[in-house]
Amino acid sequence: MTLKTTFLGAAAALALTSGAALADPAIIFDLGGKFDKSFNEAAYNGAERWAKETGGSYRDVELQSDAQREQALRRFAESGFNPIVMAGFSFATALETVAKDFPDTKFAIIDMVVDAPNVRSVVFNEHEGSYLVGIAAAYAAKGDTVSFVGGMDIPLISKFACGYAQGFKAVKPEGKVIVNMTGTTPSAWNDPVKGGELTRAQIADGSEVVFAAAGGTGLGVLQTAADEGILSIGVDSNQNYLQPGSVLTSMVKRVDNAVYDAFMQGENLETGFFAMGLANDGVGAAMDEYNAALITPEMKAAMDDATAKIISGEVVVHDYMSDESCPAY
Repeated sequence: MTLKTTFLGAAAALALTSGAALADPAIIFDLGGKFDKSFNEAAYNGAERWAKETGGSYRDVELQSDAQREQALRRFAESGFNPIVMAGFSFATALETVAKDFPDTKFAIIDMVVDAPNVRSVVFNEHEGSYLVGIAAAYAAKGDTVSFVGGMDIPLISKFACGYAQGFKAVKPEGKVIVNMTGTTPSAWNDPVKGGELTRAQIADGSEVVFAAAGGTGLGVLQTAADEGILSIGVDSNQNYLQPGSVLTSMVKRVDNAVYDAFMQGENLETGFFAMGLANDGVGAAMDEYNAALITPEMKAAMDDATAKIISGEVVVHDYMSDESCPAY
């Protein structure tokens, strides 16, 4: 049985000390909540897998504001939870402060690097998986235009967009990739209405396939694509089931594995830098019964070929995080 706590406000964030079990792991979900059907939910699935396999208990928190980050981290550490996992890059500043105060506690942060002796930093090669779904989009589109809707306008999301564009143009060099971001604040992750508006505008400009990397905003993208009769591509979690027959594939990011591995290691968590990409099943394109009819043999063969070449180093996908430019658009 898992022990779960949902925080509804800043005051609740101070109530962590009651009932804490020494050395149980804990996880803090980012804004949008653990049932966002995307990034947070992937993290939740990893924690639940650990709990079911081991019979262990963990504590979790769903943040309601940025102000709660350091509060939640500090209260978990004070209460003896170990390790403490954070789902999202936005925890970096709070973690840099708290990790110093609790040197005997192990922390794991996903999607950001924090250089501290008691921190495990897990990042993903999102550009590699995005390249694969870009290839799929090129094969699925009858014309030469596809699109991308991102959440918050940050380099991490441009990393998805650039890899997607590079994969698309590997098949259709003269093609066009329309790229729009939802906003510049954390609210951009949870605005499905705006996601739908951006998608409709992209369709008006000729897009036949739209890739959403936008958290909860992406649900509006997938819904609008289905309503308007074009294909979409999901992200982070496998979202193929959300609009069966309309979601071409999902660029899965194995956040669940990152959480599961951290929980399994417990207090002996190996710290340092860890990258998860195609070579170690950290990212990929989801194939299941919900999109089987959309994946042609030629498309699958091209994606498999690209996977092998990326792993071998024959194909190098541009990493926007290391060079904030994109040769594909």
